[in-house]
Amino acid sequence: MQTKRVLKKLPSIHRYYYKPGDLIIGGNLHMHSFVTFNKPDFQNDPSQFIFSTLLLPKNYQQFMALVFATREINKDLHLLPNITLGFHIYDNRQIEISLDSFSLLSTRGRMVPGYKCNRQDPLLSVIGGLNPKSSRQMASLFSLFKIPQLGVGFEFIKEDRIVYPSFIWINPKESPQYEGLIQLLLYFHWNWVGLVAPEDDSGEHFISFLKPMLKEKEICLAFTEMLKSDFLGAIMLKLLHIFETWSNVEVFILFGDSRSVTNVQLATNLYEQSRKTSFWKVWILTSHWKLSVASNQDILKVVKQFHGALHFRPHTGEVLEFSHFLMSLDPLKPQGDVFLPLCWEKLFGCMMDKPGRILPKWGKPCTGKENLHNLPSYIFETSMEGESYNIYNAVYAMAYTLHELHGSVGQTAMLRLGKRISNIQSWQILPYLRNIQFNNSAGEEVSFSESGLVSSRYDLLNWLLLPNLSFLPTKVGQIYSMASLGQDFTINSDAITWATKKVPFARCGMKRCQAGERRSVPEGEQVCCYQCGPCPEGTISNQTDAAHCDACPEDQYPSKDKDLCIAKKIHFLSYQDTLGYVLTSLTLFLSVTTSVVLVIFLKHHDTPIVKANNQDLTYLLLISLILCFLCSFLFIGRPGKFTCLFQQTAFAILFSLAVSSVLAKTVMVVLAFMATKPGNKTRKLLGKPLTNSIVLACPLVQAVICAIWLTTSPPFLNLDFHSLVGETIMECNEGSASIFYAVLAYLGFLAFVSFMVAFLARKLPDSFNEAKFITFSMLVFCSVWITFLPTYLSTKGKSMVAVEIFSILASGAGLLACIFSPKCYIILFKPNLNCRENIMRQKNIWL
Repeated sequence: MQTKRVLKKLPSIHRYYYKPGDLIIGGNLHMHSFVTFNKPDFQNDPSQFIFSTLLLPKNYQQFMALVFATREINKDLHLLPNITLGFHIYDNRQIEISLDSFSLLSTRGRMVPGYKCNRQDPLLSVIGGLNPKSSRQMASLFSLFKIPQLGVGFEFIKEDRIVYPSFIWINPKESPQYEGLIQLLLYFHWNWVGLVAPEDDSGEHFISFLKPMLKEKEICLAFTEMLKSDFLGAIMLKLLHIFETWSNVEVFILFGDSRSVTNVQLATNLYEQSRKTSFWKVWILTSHWKLSVASNQDILKVVKQFHGALHFRPHTGEVLEFSHFLMSLDPLKPQGDVFLPLCWEKLFGCMMDKPGRILPKWGKPCTGKENLHNLPSYIFETSMEGESYNIYNAVYAMAYTLHELHGSVGQTAMLRLGKRISNIQSWQILPYLRNIQFNNSAGEEVSFSESGLVSSRYDLLNWLLLPNLSFLPTKVGQIYSMASLGQDFTINSDAITWATKKVPFARCGMKRCQAGERRSVPEGEQVCCYQCGPCPEGTISNQTDAAHCDACPEDQYPSKDKDLCIAKKIHFLSYQDTLGYVLTSLTLFLSVTTSVVLVIFLKHHDTPIVKANNQDLTYLLLISLILCFLCSFLFIGRPGKFTCLFQQTAFAILFSLAVSSVLAKTVMVVLAFMATKPGNKTRKLLGKPLTNSIVLACPLVQAVICAIWLTTSPPFLNLDFHSLVGETIMECNEGSASIFYAVLAYLGFLAFVSFMVAFLARKLPDSFNEAKFITFSMLVFCSVWITFLPTYLSTKGKSMVAVEIFSILASGAGLLACIFSPKCYIILFKPNLNCRENIMRQKNIWL
C-alpha cells in the first residue's frame, strides 16, 4: 500500500485571508510578483524554494472587491436569507503549479487535494486566474473536482469544453476590444500604424488575430516589432536602429502586460536621453496593460511618453459604496487581513508597529490615519477598476445562482437553507450559473451563458500627465458588444488631449483622395501608400479615399467635379419651348386657315367654280387637312402611353385620306377629259361610286397596316439616357421600325401615284388644268417627305419630333396652297370670273 505524503506545514510564502461562512468562495488572486530559482515539482518540499518577491499594492483592490461583495451579500436578507458567505483568498505568486489551488481543495492547514477531514468550509466556487495562463492551469485542476472556477478567459475550442467543464470566464471577450481598436483607427482615418508586441505566445496570437482585421479594412502596418523580454539588454546601436524606424510612424499599437510595456517605456526614455529629443507619439494600449508605479519619483521615467495615450480597459460600473469601504480600512485593526498591513506599508512608505519589531531611525511609523484617497491613481485607485468590477460581479453571480437554485422552494425552506447547506454540491450550481442574469448595484445588467459573461464592454481612456505629476485617465469612449449597430463604438474626440497637440496624420500617403478622385497603388507599394487621380469620364466618387469610381444611374449624370450625380433633365418638346411655341402657333394658323377655306367653299357651294371641282372631294380633302394639322398636337407636350400609341397611326391614316382625296380628284379630271371624246366608254365610270371607292379603299389599306402594327409591336413610351449629355429623352419608340417604314412607304406610294397621274394630265385643255396644281402640290409633298427621312434619322430628342411635325405641316400646307389658293383668289377677289360662261369658254384661267 502506497503512502501519501501530506504537507503538514504550508510554505511561508503562502498567505491567505480567511473568513468563515456557510459556503466558502475561494480566491486565487495575484498581489506579488514571484521569481523562483528552482521549479517546484512533486518530489521536493515546496517550502524549501529559493525565491524573491515584488509586492504590487495596486492589485489589493481586487482582493477587497471579493471581500466587499461577500459583505454586501451577507447584509442583503432577501438575496440569501439565513446564509452567510465566507471567503478564503490566497495570494497567487504565479507559481507554475499553484499550491494555492491545492490548498483550496484541502482541509485548511493541510494539503491533501480533494480530501477534507471535516465537513466545515464547503468550497462553493473559486475566483481566480486573472490572466489566460493561470486560468488554464487552475481550470485543469478544478475541473477534475467540478468546482466552478470564474476567471479570465483563455482560448479553447468548443470540443475542449469537456476538458474544462467547470470554467466560466468573467472578463469581457477580447475580440470586441480588437474590433473597437479597428473602429478607432477608422474613426481618425489612420491607415499607417506600427505594431509592437512581446515575443511570446500571447504576442503571436494577438498579431495573427489582428492582422486579418487590419487587412480587411485596408489599414497597413509600417512595421511589426516583436520584442524579447531582454529588450533593454540590446546593444545601443540596435536599439537606436529600432527607434529610427519607429520615429517615422505617428501611431503605435502596443500589446503586452505591464512588464513588457514598461520595457518599451524605459527604452523610449533611453532613446530620448541619447538623442536629446522628444519621442511624442500616440500609443494605443490594449487592456492587458496596467499602470503600476512604485513611487512618484518613477512617474516621469515610466509614463512621460504615454501622455495622451489611448487605452482600452475593461468597463467598470460606478459602485459608490466600494470607495467608502476602502476608506474605512484600518491597518491597525486588519481583522485577519494579512495583506492590508503589507500594502499599507508599501503605499505610504511607512512601517507597522509589530510586537518585537524595532523601527530603524530612518523608518516612519504607520499611524493608520493615512488617507488612501490622497494617493495618485497610478499607485492606488479608490474607485472600482475593471478587474475588480469583474470579481465583484462574479461573487454576485454566485449569490444569485444560489437564490435561483432554491428560489422554487417556499420561504420557510429558504430560512432552513443554512442548516441544509452541507448537502449542496458545487457541481449542482453549474447549470444555473451558466444561465444567470441580474442587475448589479451599479444598475447594469450582468448575464452569463454556457461559456461565461455574455456582454463585452470596454472603456476607452485618455491618459494625461498633468504638471503636478498626476497621471490621470479620462474616459473618452466605450465599446459595448450588445449595443445596436452604430452604437457599439462611441467616442468623444473633442475630449481627447493629444501629445502632439493635434490629431496626428497617420497615413502613408501625403494627402487623402477627395471626392471626384480615386486611389491608385503604385507597383510594389502597400495598399495604403496610394496616389490620387481623377475619376474617368462618366463616373464619380462621393467619398474620401474611394478605391474606385462608380458610374451614375441611368437617369443621372456626373457633376463637373465628378463628386456627385445630378438628375438628368427630362427632354421632350414642350409647349413652353420656343420651338414648341412656334410649331403650336403654326399648327393653329394652318388649321384655322384650312377651316376658313372650308367655310368659303361652303358659303359659295352653289357657285360654278365650287361645283366644277367635285364638292364632296373638296370638303373631304379640307377636313382631312384640318385633322392632319391638328394631329401635330399628339407630338407636342410630354409623351404618354396614349399619345405614343396613336400619334403615328393617326398621322398615317389621316394623310392617307388626304392623299386619297387628291388622287380621286386627279382621276376624276382625267376621266372627265376622256369622256368628252366620241365613243369613249369612260363616261360610265364618272360619279360618286369611283371616288368613294378610292377614298375608302386607300385609307383602309393604311388602317389595316396600322392595326397590324398596334397588335404585333405597338409604339411605347421610351426613356433614352445616353443620346444627350445631362438629359433623358422621353420619346415614343415606334416599336417596329419595319412597320413604321412600311406606313411611310405606303403613304409615299399614294403620293407618287397621284403625282404621276396628275403629271400625265398636265397638258389637258386649260379648262381642266387643275391637274397642273395637283402635280405641283404632289411635287411639294414628295419633296418634303423625301427630305424628311435623312433629317429624321440624323436627329434626336425634341429636334426629331420637330422634324416630323414640320414635315406634316409643310406637306399639308403645300396641298392647301397649291390646290385651293387659286380658287379662293377667284372666289374672293375675281367674282366676275366665277361664272358658267368663263368655265365653259376655252380660256387660260385658273381653275
